[in-house]
Amino acid sequence: MKEGLPFSRLSDRLAGKSSSVWDVHNRACQLLEQGEDIILLSLGDPDMVTLDSTIEHAVSSLKNGRTHYPPVAGEPGLRKVIADIEYRTSGKPCSPDEVIIFPGATNAIFSVMSCLLNKDDSVIVPEPMYIGYRSIFDTIGAHIIGVPSDQKKGFCLDVDQIKHSVTANTRVMFLNTPGNPAGNIISADVLRELAAWCLERNIWLVCDEVYSMITFEQRHISLRAAAASLENVIIVDGLSKSHAMTGWRLGWTVAVSPITNRLLSFSTATVFGCSQFIQDAACYALKNDKQYMQEIRHEYQRRRDYVCSRLMAMPSLHCRPPAAGMFIMLDVSEVAHDGKDFAEKLLDRTGVSVLPGEAFGKNSIQLVRLSLTLPLERLKIAMDRIEGFYSSLTPV
Repeated sequence: MKEGLPFSRLSDRLAGKSSSVWDVHNRACQLLEQGEDIILLSLGDPDMVTLDSTIEHAVSSLKNGRTHYPPVAGEPGLRKVIADIEYRTSGKPCSPDEVIIFPGATNAIFSVMSCLLNKDDSVIVPEPMYIGYRSIFDTIGAHIIGVPSDQKKGFCLDVDQIKHSVTANTRVMFLNTPGNPAGNIISADVLRELAAWCLERNIWLVCDEVYSMITFEQRHISLRAAAASLENVIIVDGLSKSHAMTGWRLGWTVAVSPITNRLLSFSTATVFGCSQFIQDAACYALKNDKQYMQEIRHEYQRRRDYVCSRLMAMPSLHCRPPAAGMFIMLDVSEVAHDGKDFAEKLLDRTGVSVLPGEAFGKNSIQLVRLSLTLPLERLKIAMDRIEGFYSSLTPV
């Protein structure tokens, strides 16, 4: 390629912000490809499979010619199913016109933020935050104001600190409940308070609820259910994690019509709709998932309980059983300089790959994230290796 050919400032921003947080995971993947016995606990791709009946429904849809341009907002049947679910869970009427379908929750979030934020606007995000948010905000050119959660209290939000972090340039407050990576669930009282407080200040409140169906001792509380007014509220959800459909790329937003009109215009100009046969399969999955979701929740809870019991038996490592999701955050500050140091040495000595906490914000630098997306038999081997590695460490 000829030297000096120009790239856009947007691509420069993304290239400049490329982080080393995936280095351990990428190296682990390379070793795995070379035939090494590597256990990947550094990625959130469920090992569980999409239900056979859902796959068969997609195949049937394909054979029936459902391969054409769809309505950009989404197929009416799928939007109605989602609206009905929202009505049942929130107790507030929801029209299919308030639902927009996107190719994955990540694209839904990017579309929402593109409609709400200008370059140099700021967005409030509690930390630890999902690693994928940063690239979205970097693409738009928005400034992230990370607000640390209280790790000792199960990563509870500090509402006063969040409010004090708002500036004149703040346009969006972005929440994630249940949270990735911490598995924390934000209470109805906090959601209600923040929704009202933001509305008074003309701030959008957006909530990523993609783990809403994977909860344990307590059930998910939706922002839509908690908020007194929905005027400034936008919900993002999807099927990737809950239904083991990461590769199907299907997500959605729920918001009042003035917002959905903007989202529809943006989607028309960018993705122009989602595959018909995938939407048909998603509609089927949401209508026939009760037993499957019980099995999913039970399996993740079983894995969570086992891994946490093993980790908590190692006195210098600290974790709390998450209330939801498929990850465990582990405090390694007593045995390593930081999470990256721990992750690198763990991979080198045991072949177990975990994700350094710096990926989730500067306040998580002493943490690592472990994924529960492997069978229990494989997790047992991983815990044996971690225990052996732990016994070789000395306090820092």
